[in-house]
Amino acid sequence: MNTIERWDSRPLVHELLARRWSPRAIDSHRPVSRLAVLTLLEAARIAPSCFNEQPWRFLVFDDEDPEALEQARSLLVAGNSWAKLAPVLILTAAAERWQTDGCPNRHAQHDLGLASENLALQATSLGLAVHFMAGFDSESARQIFGVPEGFTLMAMVAIGHPAAAESLPEKLRARELALRQRRPIDEIAFQGRWARPFGAAPPRLVASEAAAGVGSAVTI
Repeated sequence: MNTIERWDSRPLVHELLARRWSPRAIDSHRPVSRLAVLTLLEAARIAPSCFNEQPWRFLVFDDEDPEALEQARSLLVAGNSWAKLAPVLILTAAAERWQTDGCPNRHAQHDLGLASENLALQATSLGLAVHFMAGFDSESARQIFGVPEGFTLMAMVAIGHPAAAESLPEKLRARELALRQRRPIDEIAFQGRWARPFGAAPPRLVASEAAAGVGSAVTI
């Protein structure tokens, strides 16, 4: 896999995208304002979705309801215990069916992902740390918080102000400071048919054209 310097604004990638990452070190002593949380939710709200269905839902836990926040923290698996220091947790959910006809909506989780990335980028722009977690007890969350059937609980999101990596236990500190890794483009993007890496010369490009650099320029 390719390694990525954490703050490297790599060619063609917007600086905000390059800066977004998933830290674990969160300052438990600095609250996140209600205005900041509303701004994150507004960023999620305006995300695109199939037929503008907007199948996402967000359940917010903060110091406005300390009991609910503690209940949400208690649902995290042991590996995510660091997130109990976050002043805000958000539980994300996707509607399973279309509102119009009740048929299964196979695009809902994709659309929730779009809204979640909007939220993450807005958090990054505000200097906040945001980390999405799959490790939580979803069935207990459904029962405790009254989530109705027809919604799939997807992630618990930790939000707060970043702290120094030194505040983490040694094992987590090493992961915090490690370089991010992403698959190279030729593993995730294909040209015309599956497993033909994008960027490889297409069949119609003859050797003489390839040697002459035909089609090699990138125009934005």
